[in-house]
Parts: sequence; structure tokens; C-alpha cells
Amino acid sequence: MDGTFPEDFLEELIARNDIVDVVSSYVDLKKRSGSNRFGLCPFHSEKTPSFSVSPDKQMYYCFGCSKGGGVINFIMEIEGLPFPDAVHFLARRAGMTVPEDGKSDEAVQLRERLLKLNRAAGRFFFDQLKEPAGARAIDYLNRRGLSKEMVTRFGLGAAPDSWDSLGEAMLRQGYTREELVQAGLQKTGKHGGYDTFRNRLMFPVVDIRGSIVGFSGRILGDGEPKYLNTSDTMIFSKSRNLFGLNLAKKSKAGYLLLVEGNIDVVTLHQAGFDSAVAALGTSFTPDQARLMTRYTGEVDICFDADGAGVKASQRAIDILKELNIKVRMISMKGAKDPDEFIKKFGRDAFANLLAEKVDDAQFQLHAIEQKYDLEDAAQKLDYLREAVAFLINVQSAVERELYGRQAAEKMGVTYEAVKAELDLAIKRRRSADKKKREQQAMRPTRMRQPAERGLRYENPATAPAEEGIIRLLMKDPALLTAADSDEAQFSNSFLKKAYSILAQRIREGRSVDIPNLAEAFDAAEIAQLATIENHPENLANGERAMADYIKKIRLETLKNDPEQYLSEIRKYKLEKGVDAKDG
Repeated sequence: MDGTFPEDFLEELIARNDIVDVVSSYVDLKKRSGSNRFGLCPFHSEKTPSFSVSPDKQMYYCFGCSKGGGVINFIMEIEGLPFPDAVHFLARRAGMTVPEDGKSDEAVQLRERLLKLNRAAGRFFFDQLKEPAGARAIDYLNRRGLSKEMVTRFGLGAAPDSWDSLGEAMLRQGYTREELVQAGLQKTGKHGGYDTFRNRLMFPVVDIRGSIVGFSGRILGDGEPKYLNTSDTMIFSKSRNLFGLNLAKKSKAGYLLLVEGNIDVVTLHQAGFDSAVAALGTSFTPDQARLMTRYTGEVDICFDADGAGVKASQRAIDILKELNIKVRMISMKGAKDPDEFIKKFGRDAFANLLAEKVDDAQFQLHAIEQKYDLEDAAQKLDYLREAVAFLINVQSAVERELYGRQAAEKMGVTYEAVKAELDLAIKRRRSADKKKREQQAMRPTRMRQPAERGLRYENPATAPAEEGIIRLLMKDPALLTAADSDEAQFSNSFLKKAYSILAQRIREGRSVDIPNLAEAFDAAEIAQLATIENHPENLANGERAMADYIKKIRLETLKNDPEQYLSEIRKYKLEKGVDAKDG
């Protein structure tokens, strides 16, 4: 990976993209510890901020999931970009010109080419609404009561009921068949390419930067699937995008309104509820939830009123609560979805639903209640067990009591009886957690392994000392002369690779700071290096520390030779000024 871009260019790129500024556009960094900033990690679910950004080191590190690195690594992780694309992304942000970079430039050019192709395809679909081929789509839009203004705002369009209308139009504009396939706009068959979307109302999926990255198409007439989305490509992933977020992020509502269907989103925006977004027909994902946290601390869920909608709501609640997002639930009666509700009862009626929204705990307790016949004694006990299992996960003691009293009232028993069950369940949970911590403490070898399984150490016994050598080199490169320049002392392949690259860079006078290593290591390796570097190390006598680490590695490798091992132990104690007779 090393050497794709000039070193001086990368150093200037990093210098002109301050990591606090870059990360702040994705993560709310409020808490301070010295000069460091803290926020909720965008890479895993957490309720207490453990994601640290150091302006001094120009790096980030999460104490929860162990991801870390510099500003280039952050953009690679958060945007899902390969290294060259992340460099171009940051260069555009800083107004820098990227030097010619061979193959990496080809990847960036392809990405930009596919984005332009999608924009051209979006224009093609939109223009079809003015043609006879778009008549069925226009009829559908009129029946759904969607205005021309909304059609334009969302860029809706029509895919003709023909084999390759889009493909032929794009070929005439200079795009290739291969590019059409790479963008997910065509598939290949025995007789060449054919359009992915045919006879569908088209919804462009626009990312938060305003680029059309994919499409969602609703069938016009009979056929399956009802909704068809662009397959995952180098510029599009269903699980990392939300339909309508490019518009909803500008809303002044103070919350995002999560619904199931694209039509629901357009109808809600037309009715003035401009914070509505949808999950593109997929199950709501943690990546989509993290995307929402960039713009709000509250999400209101209004999924379909059927059993599948309730189940999907519960899943979404679990994902959002893990990110410490306030969740409110909107329940509809007399309509299956927001679009139908507004058509039947009007905008004001939906506004009343929003005013009556309940928190997620009330919603889930009601869902549990619906599963049981509380007139039956056996089912009443089953309800209590499930309600208690849910309530012990409610963090606030005040909320636990409030909902516990509601459960007691439903069952026709005293709150004291419910509280006794709650206290017992909490006691069992704490006991199980304590046992788990004790078991982990008894497995120190396992605990020192890297978080990424692909980097697991082959020899955990020597790993701490090998990590120590790497850490010393990153903190004080001048200590390379004290490291014996011997890669053979490393028995763990990743640490051997790290030593080799760091040593080479030091000899060439190049930086070994984490932000400057993004090109030489992949994301998992950088995260592990950040974990190693983040561990405290006393540099008051770095040469002695280096010698100690080397000696510890040698002693571990000699344990199978008792005589030589004891000889080395005696020499080591003499060097340390310890009487060889002492234990």
C-alpha cells in the first residue's frame, strides 16, 4: 500500500484537515478531558461516550471498540471508502489538488463517473414523466395525490416498460455497458445488457452530500418485488442510506420521523412533516441509526400498524436505544400506514398523533400485554415474567417504578409484588455480570488479543513485549538503534510486519505517527496500532525499556530449554542489580 501518494502531499493533507473539525461533522464532541474531546462512537453502539479525539496527536481512539487512527482512517471508516478515495475526499475538503496517482486515481475516477451516470439516469427517469412511456407513473402519482412540486423535489420519475430504454439512452451519452452494470442500472444476460428497472415509479436515493447514489423503484401494476432497490455498488449500500434524509436533515422539527415506505415519506413531506425518512425496504440497521445521530437526538417511529410493523418497530427501538437516542412511538388506528392515514383523516389528524406519541417503554409494554390474556392466571404470570425481563433493562429507576406500577395495575396486584420480582431479577443480573467479569479476569491471555480476529497473536506470551517495542518506536523513533534491528525477535506476524514498516520509515526519515500510517496499514491494523500506542509508556529511560522488552522476548523463547533459561535469568538479574540468589 505504501508509496501511492507523495509523502509531503499526505503530510500537508493531514495538516489541512484538522481531525477535530472533520470528526465534528459526524460526531457530537462535547465532553473534554484535558485537550481531548469525547463523544459517542460512530462505529459501535454505546450510551456513554468512549470515543476520544486528540487534537495534539491528530488521532481518534475508541476505548469501547478499539477503533482508532488518523483523519484519513476516520474518513475511510465513516464513509466506507478505500484509502485513495478517502484522500481525494479530504483533498476536495481542503481545496487541494491531488498529484497523479495511477491506479488509485482510476478508482476515484470510476466513482465519480458512476455518480455522474446516476445523475444522468435520474434525469432520464424524470423526463419520462413527460412522455407516453410515463403515463402509468403519472396516473399512479395522481391517484396517490402527490403534487408536481413533490415530484420535482424528490426527483421522482418513471422507468419505461421496455427492455433497455435506459441503457440505450446512457450509451448514446457516452457511458459504457460495463459502467451501467457497475452502477446497478443494468444486468447482463445471454443477449447482452438489460435494464434493472422496468415499468416502475422511480425514487432516486440521494446521499447527505446531494449525490444520487442509487434508486428505489415501485412496480406499476402487478408483479414482484413491489419495491426494487439498486444492489450494493461501490457508491451505494442500502444499509448505509435513508430515503429522504438529504431533505429531512434540514428540518426544524427537532426529530427525525422514521417510516417504512418511500411513498409515506413523500406524502408526509407534502403534508408539512418534513423530517420523515425511510429505510429503503431493508430492516433498519445500526449504520442507518448512526447516520441519524449526526442530525438528531430523537427519532419518532411510525411503522405500519400490522404485526410485521410492530416487530420492525421493536427492532428499531433496540438499535436506537443502544445509541442513546430518545425514541417516541406513533400509533395509528384505522389506517395501515401514514400515507393512508393522511388520505383518510387529513394532516391535522396526523399532527394530533404526533402530539400523543408515547415513549418506547410504554409501546413495548403494550406490545407485551397484547400477547397475553390477563384474565387467565397462568398467562398473567407469563406476562409478569416478560414485563419484568423488559423492565430490568430500563436504566432510570424512576421510569422502572412508573412502568412497574402500570404493569401491577394491569395484573390487578400490588406494586410491592412486582417490585419484589424486579429486585430479584436485577440481583440475578448483577450476579451473572460479576461472574462473567471474574471469568474474563481468569483469561488474561485471551484478553490481550487484538479485537480483530484476523490479527490474533500466534504467541500471546511474547505479545506484550513485542507490542512494547512497537510502542517505543512510535513514541520515540530514535530508539530504533536500541532495538537490535532484528525482525526475527518477533514471533507474531502482524507485529513483525509493523516493526518492518516502522523501521523502514524511520531509516528513511519518514513519520511514524498514526495519522501518517494510513497508507501502509489496513483499518484493522491501524486500530491495533492505535491501541498499542495508546497504552502508557515511560520514556524517561527508553533504551533501558527497549532492552527489557527484548530480554523478555528472549526469556519467553528459552522456556523450553531450562538450563539456558536459568542462565539468562541470572544474567538478567545481574544487569538489573538484583542478587542472583534472590527469588
